Amino acid sequence: MLRICSLLVLMALPAAASTVTGVPRIVDGDTLVVQNTRVRLFGIDAPEAKQRCETATGAAWACGMAATATLRALVGQGVRCSGSEEDRYGRLIAVCRAGGRDVNAEMVARGAAFAYRKYSRDYVVQEERARRAGLGIWQGAAERPAQVRAESNGQAAPGTCTIKGNISGRGKLYHLPGMRSYAATRISTRKGERWFCTEAEAKAAGWRRAGG
Repeated sequence: MLRICSLLVLMALPAAASTVTGVPRIVDGDTLVVQNTRVRLFGIDAPEAKQRCETATGAAWACGMAATATLRALVGQGVRCSGSEEDRYGRLIAVCRAGGRDVNAEMVARGAAFAYRKYSRDYVVQEERARRAGLGIWQGAAERPAQVRAESNGQAAPGTCTIKGNISGRGKLYHLPGMRSYAATRISTRKGERWFCTEAEAKAAGWRRAGG
């Protein structure tokens, strides 16, 4: 009976927290390596490394590179990251602190990352402030990183916007559902390709209709 009770107590205990400290290597805007431990910043989702966003005037800018640079500047020469879970890639999901600041919160507050509401609402306040101020990703159009990852894998169209804007040796062509080449066309936003909701939108952006 004592053994059973002891097992029940152990099962009820939360997972032990892991803490890593040191000078980090920055992978992208929400991933870093500390003491050979890959760390994924909890509660935020930064633009993918090669992702591009738009300014208020529609000009493209390298928001992914900017997010990476912001994280590098925030962590400086040392960081302390603590968490109790790992994601499916084996990365420690953690809140990191540097110079007395919550790095995760700072990334969102500066418009360098989205609050990852799918998993946490801890940084929603910071996101709303950054959005109202038009900081970073909020200065214009910015695709959600999760959607960028899905698109790069050819998984899904963003909502009802199913027109594929492809870039090839023939230039910028858009493909409508039902066209012969539609299913085989893969969209990579990292290359500047994109999805459109209407043909008019595609044409206005400089794309022309693919044949067939």
